[in-house]
Amino acid sequence: MDLKIEEIFKEAVEIGASDVHLVVGHFPVLRIEGDLKVIKKWPMVSKENLEKLLENITTPGQRKQFLKNKETDFSYNLGKLARVRISLFQERGNSCLSARIISSRVPTMEEIRMPPIAYELARMDRGLVIVTGPAGCGKSTSLAAMINLINQEKAYRIITLEDPIEFIIPSIKSIIVQRELGSDMNSFHQALKYIVRQDPNVIMVGEMRDLETITSAITLAETGQLVLTTLHTPDVVQSINRIIDVFPSSQQTQIRVQLSISLRGIIAQRLLPKVSGGRLASWEVLVNTSAVTNLIRENKIAQLRTVIQTGAEEGMFTMDQDIKRLWKEGLISKEVAMAHMIRPQDLI
Repeated sequence: MDLKIEEIFKEAVEIGASDVHLVVGHFPVLRIEGDLKVIKKWPMVSKENLEKLLENITTPGQRKQFLKNKETDFSYNLGKLARVRISLFQERGNSCLSARIISSRVPTMEEIRMPPIAYELARMDRGLVIVTGPAGCGKSTSLAAMINLINQEKAYRIITLEDPIEFIIPSIKSIIVQRELGSDMNSFHQALKYIVRQDPNVIMVGEMRDLETITSAITLAETGQLVLTTLHTPDVVQSINRIIDVFPSSQQTQIRVQLSISLRGIIAQRLLPKVSGGRLASWEVLVNTSAVTNLIRENKIAQLRTVIQTGAEEGMFTMDQDIKRLWKEGLISKEVAMAHMIRPQDLI
């Protein structure tokens, strides 16, 4: 029995797996509701079989890039069933594949239970909105849902810069242009350099990865566009520290001023196992009020957590407060809540 990549992907979709992992010398592995499950109904992955699979799903350009860089990312289409975000890399001289299953339908903000303040942030005319959290927590899904809300409500020109394109978002009221790293642009920074000439109202940057991209995103947010983007940081406070720390010390005072002006809000998220099965998101939200602006400018970032804890009227709350809410509503167990809270003693 040979491994057939489309069959693996299709079964992953059918049983609700989020990820597929193929490693030479191991059986295929699926991540289901956050846990890894070895699938022994398929044969063990061999070097020859995996190379054959990769040849069937990659273009000559993608194979060339993989051979040169030893890793590459791209998307694969399963028709109306789903899209797959694939990461290829090498391990001990062998190719490895990790794939994220992405629904073909763009979710709504209601379906993923985004907090009410997220709707206000998505409806902003300009400024910087950041969605943050660890890898695999659904940041791309949240951005797609926010773009979808704008698409349904406003006649805007929306340009997305992605690596790779995940959700295909059809234009409704807005005109949506989706560009993929590698095939449509050489870098986020280069694309952002020219994007103003393309008349965007909303710009979505898949991830702020480096100083140049962060600088461009903040500048664009200052000059009249709504910029939606992500960071790989666990919470709101660390997101601000991460942005500032990317810059040389000589530039950090200036970037704090720029960030304090351009930032509209930060949404941190994390996926937790539900009592009833499956997973749901817990959230933390910072809204850029005058108090937040002053703390960022004065480099008193550590005090932001207090502002978030007491900022309910502005739509703010901490991750601990939201996890406690989910537990009180019976959506997660006490054990899960305590395992993910910074101060689990507050649950008692």
